[in-house]
Amino acid sequence: MSYTRKLALRNYIVEIFLLTASLIIIVPLLMMIFGSFMTSSEVLRFKLALPDKWMFTNYTQVFKEGGLGRAFLNGLLITGVSSIVNIITSSAAAFILVRRESKLSSFLYMFFFMGLIAPMSIITTIRVVQWLGFYGSITSVIFIYAALNVAFSVFLYSGFIKSIPRALDEVAFLEGASMLAVFFRIITPLIVPVNATVAIMVFMSVWNDITIPLYFLTDSSDWTMPLSVYNFYGKYSRDWNLIFADLVMTSLPVLVLYLFAQKYIVSGLTAGAVKG
Repeated sequence: MSYTRKLALRNYIVEIFLLTASLIIIVPLLMMIFGSFMTSSEVLRFKLALPDKWMFTNYTQVFKEGGLGRAFLNGLLITGVSSIVNIITSSAAAFILVRRESKLSSFLYMFFFMGLIAPMSIITTIRVVQWLGFYGSITSVIFIYAALNVAFSVFLYSGFIKSIPRALDEVAFLEGASMLAVFFRIITPLIVPVNATVAIMVFMSVWNDITIPLYFLTDSSDWTMPLSVYNFYGKYSRDWNLIFADLVMTSLPVLVLYLFAQKYIVSGLTAGAVKG
């Protein structure tokens, strides 16, 4: 067998394996989508089949009784502000760490890098937030999410900013620009691809998380959509059709965002990793 045929055969085997692996993911997803349109008795069969009658009223009932409107706004507020805070602080920190080559900068960079490995301590964080005086508020959740994603964001920004010539900074300093002016007028416009990547990555990680809101939001009216699924399941644990409808509505914003923004994720990750 020639090398070309061996290569073609290997590619076919890889494609078959990937298709099989994708079916493992797609089948439960389709069962959830189809089940969200079934009756409470029909969905208990848990089979991959179209519903006998499409119950669109399941979504109306879930939206009203599950309080998804308020949960959606809460999630949008938390993810949006967390992303903005993370982008501003991480990009500024990376700019200083990259431009000031010193032992302290190297130590701080490694300190940020350790954040990719070190797990979060819930009890300690709760005590710190209580000491600061905003435990149980949405503000606490926003700052925690922004801090949790700082390590990864600084890593991406540092790799990209290293590729920006220092000559641009020096020319601006000669013209009398301050450090803040250089960062906002020169660096910020050049890191737009990484900004998009960081915003999308932070949005998806924050939106899907239930641990932080569960521990730090004491009022259920402040809960996000993923956490509302947890609350809704407690009330309708036997109505899997309603639970599936709740899951579909909760995952839909992230799915839509990923489908339209996946090219920015790839380009931003490439820019932050390869150029560094």
